[in-house]
Amino acid sequence: MHRHGYKGRKLGRTRDPRRLLIKNLATELFNNQSVTTTLAKAKEVISYSERLITKAKKGDLHNRRQIISKLTTIDSAHKLVDHISPQLTQRPGGYLKLITLSPRKGDGAQMAYISFNDNLEADFQKSQAVASSKSSPAKANKQKLTSQIKAEMTNTSKPTPKTNSQPQKKSSQTASRRNNSLRKTAK
Repeated sequence: MHRHGYKGRKLGRTRDPRRLLIKNLATELFNNQSVTTTLAKAKEVISYSERLITKAKKGDLHNRRQIISKLTTIDSAHKLVDHISPQLTQRPGGYLKLITLSPRKGDGAQMAYISFNDNLEADFQKSQAVASSKSSPAKANKQKLTSQIKAEMTNTSKPTPKTNSQPQKKSSQTASRRNNSLRKTAK
């Protein structure tokens, strides 16, 4: 028997878990711009993700809906269509690169690192700066305030304790009850 027509890798899973695994890895790739996984999974994710990027470059509603169905979160699909694909318009293909790493310590599986060929984060920040300079001053101030608020929220990781006088009263009441019970037993 020949293996004609058997496309793709099994990855030691049945159909549904395998599809979900590839969806999750592609979603993480678009959210974090890189993923570390095994070599076989990386090769599958690259071909899956590059097809999605090609659809995202078209940018119409039909392709956007197809991308939403192929990823696990809607936010990552919108990020792909709105932020990542416009930066890759000049590139005709080969959006991702695969770097092989040393084998994993536990089972010796060959590991790989997937990332974009272009530095998308720097390009994204540059495009944000250009867009904010072209927009009205009111929008620029609003964006500046929101970025300051986000920075303050990340800096204050511990919530402020609330002062409440009622627990102190309860503790003093329970202490007086204990004292009264001790006095009764002493008599």
